[in-house]
Amino acid sequence: NFRRENGPAIRATCHQFVMLCRRLGLLNQAVVAVDGSKFKAVNNRDRNYTVHKAAKRIEQVEASIDRYLAALDRADREGCDVPEVRVDQIREKIAGLRRQMLFLRGMAEHVDNAPDRQVSLTDPDARSMSTSGRGTGIVGYNVQAVVDAENHIVVAHKVVNEGHDRTQLAPMSRQAKDAIGAEEITVLADRGYYNAEQVLECDAIGILPCVPKTDTSGKAQRGLFTKADYVYDADRDHYTCPAGAQLTKTSIRSDHRGEEYKYRNLTACHTCELRPRCTPEKAKRIRRWVDEAVLEAMQKRLDLLPEAMAIRRRTVEHVFGTLKSWMGSTHFLTRTLKNVRTEMSLSVLAYNMKRMIRMMGVPALLEAIRT
Repeated sequence: NFRRENGPAIRATCHQFVMLCRRLGLLNQAVVAVDGSKFKAVNNRDRNYTVHKAAKRIEQVEASIDRYLAALDRADREGCDVPEVRVDQIREKIAGLRRQMLFLRGMAEHVDNAPDRQVSLTDPDARSMSTSGRGTGIVGYNVQAVVDAENHIVVAHKVVNEGHDRTQLAPMSRQAKDAIGAEEITVLADRGYYNAEQVLECDAIGILPCVPKTDTSGKAQRGLFTKADYVYDADRDHYTCPAGAQLTKTSIRSDHRGEEYKYRNLTACHTCELRPRCTPEKAKRIRRWVDEAVLEAMQKRLDLLPEAMAIRRRTVEHVFGTLKSWMGSTHFLTRTLKNVRTEMSLSVLAYNMKRMIRMMGVPALLEAIRT
C-alpha cells in the first residue's frame, strides 16, 4: 500500500535526492552515460499476445484438433476394440480445444485492433521485448537510466514500454541536463540510440551526444567503399571520391527528416577503374542530409574520444546489474506503467543513497540532508 498510495511523493523524493547531490558538487563533470535495460513484468509470456503469437497458437490448436479427430476416426473404424472411456476422453479434449480456439480467435481480433498490435492480460502495460540473446525475449519494460560518469549517481531515469532505445536519446539527455544544471553536457550512448533526428534535437539544446553509427550495409567486409571513404568539402560543397574525382550536387529531395541532397559525377564514373568497388550502377550517388554536419561533428567527437564506449559501459551497465540483483529474478512486483515507475524510483533512490553513503558516510549524508 505504501508504494501505491505515495507514488508521486516517492518519485519527487528520488528527484530531490539528485538535487542534493548537485548541491554538494557531485555532478560537476557534465559527462553522463545513458542506457536501457529490459526488466521483467508481472506477466507470463503465455499471457502476452502479439499478431505472430496469436496466429502460431491458433495453428497449434488446429493441429491438435485434427490429431484428435483422426484418433476418433480410427476408433470408429476399430469399433469395440477401443474402450468407450478412451473415446469420451478424446471428445472432451476436442471440446476443450474448440473452446480454446474461440478464445484465441477473439484474442487475435483484439490484438489486431490494439494500437501497437499487442495485448498483455496480467499487466496491460507490459510489452513483449527482445533481449540480447538470440531467440530470447521477455514480457516487461524498458528501463532508461542516465548515470554521471564521475561519481556514478543516477541523475535521470524513466520506465517505458517500448522495446527499443531509438527515441530515448533526446528526452533522457534533456532530463539529465536539467538535473545537472549545466549549460552543456556530453552524453555517451551505444548504437541502439543512433537516430539522426534525436541527435539534431540534442544539438539544438546544448547536449553533445556521442553515439556510434552501425554500418548495416556490410560493404567494408566485401571490400567495397563506404560513405566514410568519400570526403566532403563544406566550403566547395562537393565530395571527393577514393579515385580523386569530385562529386557535385545534382538534385534535392525532401523526406520526413527534411531536405536531402544528391551528389554524383557521371563523366568520372563512366571511365573509373575503381567503379566495381564503388557501385554496381553507372555512377555513384552520395546522399547528404541537410543537417549532416551535426552528425559529422558527433563522429569527430567520437574520433577524439576513442574510449567513449568503454567509459559508457563501466558507468551505466553496473547500475542495471546491481538493480536486477536487488530486485531478484522476477524484477518488478507491481503492475501497470504508473506503479512500475514508482517501484523503479524507489530502487534508484536506494541505489543513489548507497552510493552517497559509500562516498561520504552516514553521518555526513544525514547532516547534508538536514541542511
